[in-house]
Amino acid sequence: MPTSQSLTSPSCLHIMSALFARLSSILAPHTQVKEIDPKLYVSDIMSARDVESGYASGSSSEASAPELYFTKPHLKFLNQQLQKLGPEVWVEILRWCLISLPNLYQTTAFGLTGLVTLDILSKMNSTKDAPQVDLIFLDTLHHFQETLDLVDRVKRRYPRVNLHIYKPQSVDTASEFGAKHGERLWETNADLYDWVAKVEPAQRAYTELQVKAVLTGRRRSQGGKRGDLDIIEVDDAGLIKINPLANWSFEQVQGYIKENDVPYNELLDRGYKSIGDWHSTQPIKEGEDERSGRWKGQAKTECGIHNSRSKYAQYLRELELKRQDKALVQALQTRLKVEA
Repeated sequence: MPTSQSLTSPSCLHIMSALFARLSSILAPHTQVKEIDPKLYVSDIMSARDVESGYASGSSSEASAPELYFTKPHLKFLNQQLQKLGPEVWVEILRWCLISLPNLYQTTAFGLTGLVTLDILSKMNSTKDAPQVDLIFLDTLHHFQETLDLVDRVKRRYPRVNLHIYKPQSVDTASEFGAKHGERLWETNADLYDWVAKVEPAQRAYTELQVKAVLTGRRRSQGGKRGDLDIIEVDDAGLIKINPLANWSFEQVQGYIKENDVPYNELLDRGYKSIGDWHSTQPIKEGEDERSGRWKGQAKTECGIHNSRSKYAQYLRELELKRQDKALVQALQTRLKVEA
């Protein structure tokens, strides 16, 4: 497995020069790109205060960042071209993300793929002034203790990486969650549980942190709806989602973890492959899809964060529209009474 290097190393500058030539033809097929001195460009990237470099991360203090848009035909073209390049394109994708995507974060539940991405980025951004990609972790208050222990180990291993933890609104413990929403909500109302434990905290994080793009740990080999996963996605709200290791297999991810001594969840040594909340995660059998241990026996394969729009989100939207209509009617009635 190749080792990631600093963006300022001689070999990296050579890669960067080739990268611009290669990715510019893919990522901007209808735009003429001038010759660029990689040293000059990297110096621009390294300055978090240089707004004109087009880069801003969660660590940046800049209040605004440039917007980035993909048309549907362009997005389709990009994914078709990236798919042809194979698994080895991962390092180029990550470098392109660092250079091109404003307000870039990594969302992670500290699964194997996310840990690989984190380790690669830490090596790419090893210099003091290099731009960092902050992490967003959704603490549902129902994670395994092994997952929470892993979070502490990751903090110690990567002390320069900022970690933003978001919990369900107005609660800090599982007991408080149960008191507010009812016991075993994931059984009594699964859509509501997904909303309050995962979707709403994620949306709150994206709003408060002004997130424009995220790196995810999803891969095609995880099966289910992820079988035809694109590398670059744009959701209904305009959030850019990059799945840099979409083409990797579980064996490749696991191999990287072992070769680079990356901390990982101890549950993986007990038959688990995809780890979420304790109440909806089980070990899997030989030959089963990686995520078959999630929501065992249910048709469900995603928690709502990566769905186009969760059922409960639609329900809340309908309630909000009704509330607005009711408020408008009341305001009109009050005005008519006053005028009468």
